[in-house]
Amino acid sequence: MTAQPEVATLAGLTAPDVSGPVPGPKSAQMLARQAARESNARSYPRRLPIAIDEAHGSFVRDVDGNVFIDFLAGAGVLSLGHNHPELVAVATEQLGRLTHGLDFPTPAKEAFTDAQLSMLPAGMRERTKIHFCGPTGANAVDAAVKLCKTATGRGDIVAFRGGFHGASAVGMALTGLVEQKAPVPNGVPGVHFFPFPYAARPPFGGDPADCGRLCADYFENALRDDHGGVALPAAVILELVQGEGGVIPAPVDFVRRVRAVTRELGIPLIVDEVQTGCGRTGTWFAFEQYGIEPDVIVASKALSGLGTPVALIMYDRSLDVWAPGAHTGTFRGNQLAFAAGAEAVRIIRRDRVLENVREQGERIRELFGALRDLPWVLEVRGRGMMWGVELVDPIDGRPDGALARAVQDRLLQEGLILETGGRGGGVVRLLPPLNSSSEVVETACRLIVDAVAELGADRAVAP
Repeated sequence: MTAQPEVATLAGLTAPDVSGPVPGPKSAQMLARQAARESNARSYPRRLPIAIDEAHGSFVRDVDGNVFIDFLAGAGVLSLGHNHPELVAVATEQLGRLTHGLDFPTPAKEAFTDAQLSMLPAGMRERTKIHFCGPTGANAVDAAVKLCKTATGRGDIVAFRGGFHGASAVGMALTGLVEQKAPVPNGVPGVHFFPFPYAARPPFGGDPADCGRLCADYFENALRDDHGGVALPAAVILELVQGEGGVIPAPVDFVRRVRAVTRELGIPLIVDEVQTGCGRTGTWFAFEQYGIEPDVIVASKALSGLGTPVALIMYDRSLDVWAPGAHTGTFRGNQLAFAAGAEAVRIIRRDRVLENVREQGERIRELFGALRDLPWVLEVRGRGMMWGVELVDPIDGRPDGALARAVQDRLLQEGLILETGGRGGGVVRLLPPLNSSSEVVETACRLIVDAVAELGADRAVAP
């Protein structure tokens, strides 16, 4: 089937094209029908009120003909942008062969497995096993916790404040966002939250430079203290860069201390790479930048590169204690995702996409330098193609979610789609496709800089 001409016209663009109000009339009609028929839990169209018609690369077109730069990219799913032609081709070919395979071996699955193992650090490849989960990151988190509890015979889990691990019962229990958990009483027990080194808001106060050390000291002391109230846990789960928590990278010294303590005490360390994995931070997995080897890796989101769902855990063979059927899922054999995912790894290597992530990450850092001295910008932070700008009240330093939402809305009107998050919703977040061009990145960043500077100034002088 040939591509539609309208989609082809999105190729090669470097700037958005919004010709009318957003939402336009057709989008508004579809949004109204959605509100009448779909669950009240829908979220993205509330903050980004458009109805999407087609997409290519870093651009989407809504049903009213407006073209946007998409720096949400399926919440980080579309690592190679929308409808990458080579991924579409292999998925289309696979569609005619086999689409659903449960956990039977297939050529597509074997190629995908080979590709994923090949992206691990060399020392981990031979001793790592893969388990295919249900098609969401939350299901993979559930699987990782279940595996560690089974392997250790212990029941408690240590998580960190600000972390996000999904909206399933287990994932929500491990997530720091109180608002998400409050309406659901009697959640999964046995979860202990420890301070995460958030230097812009140090949990222990004092010098931000000491934040990582103090959090690591607290973590180690609590686990070693026989009167500390925390039983030796089945696992510790950690994001190397907290995503939904506001794009907060963990300091290297903190992560290495956590790894050293967990290894000494025989506690499996789970790294949740659902958002940071598949090259998002400039290496295939974020943990590579910390010089550690985790016991369990949770991955999902961008594994297929195309948006076709797949989730997995990768873990040390010493933890492979499950009986047959211990963690199943009808949709754990998505052959389209496997075919696309293996091809995505090939393309990422061929096109030196990880190098592009690092180069564009440095360019984003430079362009956002204009924001760092603004009194309503608490911090600009990120790695690779994962960035956040935290906005605050310049008087009391509290998160300014209203300003972040105003920035998001203005940028949508100007043709840029991005997300907010973090404490109080005050962080403007970017998750661009990893192969975004320098021209698109520069266009988007200049729009962001102007919006943050001008809207912040307007609020600062308002009576």
